[in-house]
Amino acid sequence: MHTDHVRRLPGEAAGDVTLAGVVHDHPASRYRVGELVAAVEPDVLAVEVAPLALPLFEGYATDDRSPPAFGGEVSAAIAAAEDARVVGIDGVDGTFLRTLARKIEAERPAPSTLATVASSVASVLRRAAICRLGATVASTTGFRLEVDDPVVHETTLSDPPATQADDERSQLSRSLTLLRCADPPEPIRLRDDVRDECMASRLDDLRTEGDVVAVVGRGHLDPLAERLAE
Repeated sequence: MHTDHVRRLPGEAAGDVTLAGVVHDHPASRYRVGELVAAVEPDVLAVEVAPLALPLFEGYATDDRSPPAFGGEVSAAIAAAEDARVVGIDGVDGTFLRTLARKIEAERPAPSTLATVASSVASVLRRAAICRLGATVASTTGFRLEVDDPVVHETTLSDPPATQADDERSQLSRSLTLLRCADPPEPIRLRDDVRDECMASRLDDLRTEGDVVAVVGRGHLDPLAERLAE
């Protein structure tokens, strides 16, 4: 709760929002968010996946192992959430497309930028559909598939906790340095601006249900905190 990778935004007429920034699929991040969610006991758990893909990670979270073997920090957070309502906040829906269209109209990006963004959005939709298919196969056959294409790190759950934590700190430090020193390519900036705006709007709506914990990539942590504090 007291690190550079957690933001707590107290609510006035609504619940608090606690943002947890992670290195995706890192073993230390998996452990850390599980412990944080269990400590906060939120009313709502929001995760950086598409709603269409969420059932796959909910299935992974039923694993008896702690943290679950599949699904990275998302399934670890879900497994620790107990009675919280779990929501995917990073989907491509009508709100996302309207927000994207508004930004395109305002910024008039180059055709090459538009093509790259469109390809990225199509890839997200395709991945979400594959995750939903994997969840359907698991629920009907009992055969669990790993279809979420996890990030592979140099450290694993079998390493000593201190080794895992050191590696996570190193990666978070490099990520922050890159974010602060280099501007992202225009297609990535445009896409992530839309994602951040939509995720912040969804979190603002969810906090009306009570306290919220949101598990997101570290790069989204500060933009979301800034938008929610406005």
